[in-house]
Amino acid sequence: MVISIRHWMFDSGLLKSEKFKTPIICVGNITVGGTGKTPTAEMIIDYMMPYYRIALLSRGYGRRTKGYREVDVNSSYRDVGDEPLQIKLKYPETLVVVCEKRAEAIHRIEAEHPEINLIVMDDGFQHRYVEPRINVVIVDSTRPFYEDDFLPAGTLRDKLDSLYRAHYYIVTKCPVDMNPLAQRMWRKELHKIAYQKIYFTRIVPTTAVSPFYPESKLNKGDEVIVMSGIGNPKAFVKGVRKEYRVVAKMIMPDHHTYSVTDINRLMALFEKYPNAKLLTTEKDAVKLRRSRRVPQLVRERLFYQPLKVEFLAGSDNDFFGTLKDDLDGKVHIGDLTIGDDN
Repeated sequence: MVISIRHWMFDSGLLKSEKFKTPIICVGNITVGGTGKTPTAEMIIDYMMPYYRIALLSRGYGRRTKGYREVDVNSSYRDVGDEPLQIKLKYPETLVVVCEKRAEAIHRIEAEHPEINLIVMDDGFQHRYVEPRINVVIVDSTRPFYEDDFLPAGTLRDKLDSLYRAHYYIVTKCPVDMNPLAQRMWRKELHKIAYQKIYFTRIVPTTAVSPFYPESKLNKGDEVIVMSGIGNPKAFVKGVRKEYRVVAKMIMPDHHTYSVTDINRLMALFEKYPNAKLLTTEKDAVKLRRSRRVPQLVRERLFYQPLKVEFLAGSDNDFFGTLKDDLDGKVHIGDLTIGDDN
């Protein structure tokens, strides 16, 4: 009821959604937990960097600070949040800003960084005080939203009919052999308005990396202890099992802050499995990379696995090309593109 009233207040104009001169791509979802927003935001940044000067805007979930902050590569994740710091470390030339009041942050970005001509707003679909040019809604294929329920009974944090505001859907964590029937079922559930576009992706693990010893290698079949503090770790653990021998797991809540107790538990596992390495996610590694609590043994055995988004059936060119055209104000009518220099 509260969600319905809030949406009605925005739709009726009692609460105002603000438009900005800088184009904004919002990457969001209608559920809680790990749907793949951060890898998708990174994918968009990576593609758009040659064409735009980009700022990434996040509220910085879980940080101990308030207000507007610009993220530096030497920032503490406690001050700016783990995911914004992860993105800054990956794209150090990109302006990364955290602020719980997104409209206020965008005004400051436009005033203080006039060179910025594209803002990617992470996890802002419910933040209706900002009206983005493009809404990209991320949907987890392993947790169908149409079978879900509102918190706390389920993982929904928004009404299903709010999906009419989506421009693009990206269905994540799809099996590589996803059949056309399964795709049609998703299209039937998602396609609400003619202009909405639907893409299917999978999360692809890349080569494991040591944050402390870049020359160290993790070989296929090695014993690993899996540790994660992400929203939906099932896909991560499943992918690890395909490459390595999992001897133990430490599964923490999303955005978990690692304590001395956690480190002691990990050291006990190393004593039990003396040949095991520690494999974690990129987001978790961001928290451990500068912590004084991390013993030398953990540093020597720690690896993380960066993730990337891969489109099924080669639809990546269609997604990126159409997204860029939408940003540039081009209109597609059949095979004709209107609004380009020709």
